[in-house]
Amino acid sequence: MRPSARVTPGGSASGGNVCPDRVRTGRTVVSAPARVTPQISETTSKVPRGTLYRGHEGMWSWVLHRITGVSIFFFLLVHILDTALIRVSPDAYNAVIGTYKNQVMGVGETILVAAITYHAFNGLRIILVDAWSKGARYQRQLWWVVLVIWLITMLGFAPIHLMNVFSATGGGH
Repeated sequence: MRPSARVTPGGSASGGNVCPDRVRTGRTVVSAPARVTPQISETTSKVPRGTLYRGHEGMWSWVLHRITGVSIFFFLLVHILDTALIRVSPDAYNAVIGTYKNQVMGVGETILVAAITYHAFNGLRIILVDAWSKGARYQRQLWWVVLVIWLITMLGFAPIHLMNVFSATGGGH
């Protein structure tokens, strides 16, 4: 349709109906502007994954990295405080350290090692993703590599450590 075509009361220059995405302005028919923002149904997943997030590897690596980082921070805080106790009173220090020598704390040490190793391996993965030109393309595969290496490390550490924790002569526990 020519811009100068006359719009009839029926809706168009030929007397037919106008499409709903067209707006009449005076004597011309102008297309309505395209939507800039997508509708919510276009941006959300059709299948819920149990969380508000999409649940892919990137989200889980991010969540686990934050949880392990905060856990390690609190461990270091407690460790610094109980080590500083030796300057106040060696007897108090020995009493606190004595409370750590039980099976519950031995399992806690295993969890601590699991957190530190995951955090370290995932930190190396993040460095690879940032520094390697193809890192972003392979970040999903790299996360699975991190999990496999972490699992191998923990399978080598946890049984030996837990045997020491739960044995009668367990190394210091």
